[in-house]
Amino acid sequence: MTASLTLRPYTPADLDACAAIWRAASEAGHPFLAGADLDADEALVRDVYFPQAEITLACDGARPVGFVAMIGSFIGALFVAPDQHRRGIGRMLVAAVAQTHGPLVVEVYAENAGACRFYGALGFTETGRRDMDDRGRAHPLVRMEQTGGT
Repeated sequence: MTASLTLRPYTPADLDACAAIWRAASEAGHPFLAGADLDADEALVRDVYFPQAEITLACDGARPVGFVAMIGSFIGALFVAPDQHRRGIGRMLVAAVAQTHGPLVVEVYAENAGACRFYGALGFTETGRRDMDDRGRAHPLVRMEQTGGT
């Protein structure tokens, strides 16, 4: 499934590709967020979050198809292009960063049941919740920590 995939470090030249993956995957996984919310979030992602994070890309050939952005042991972002879902890309990215940054911690929207299931399948367990997201919106976040294998 992931035989044609390679992992590599992010470079500033990857910004547009990663932002496009982020947007498409956010629209698919976060349908509860309005387009205006995603527009505002995208500016933060591009200008603040990407420069602060250690980002690893998954590429199919030369084309980026997913990425994970780490801040210490915290998964700040894990996004895979929607047309590449179910190929094991997210699992591969989490396994790679767990080797150097684990045990890992992540926060996901409670409304994104698929993400909660994904992390649960990778050995993450819920350790907390908060009622508001980082932007003060009433979208609860679930904190999950890695307790088992990937």
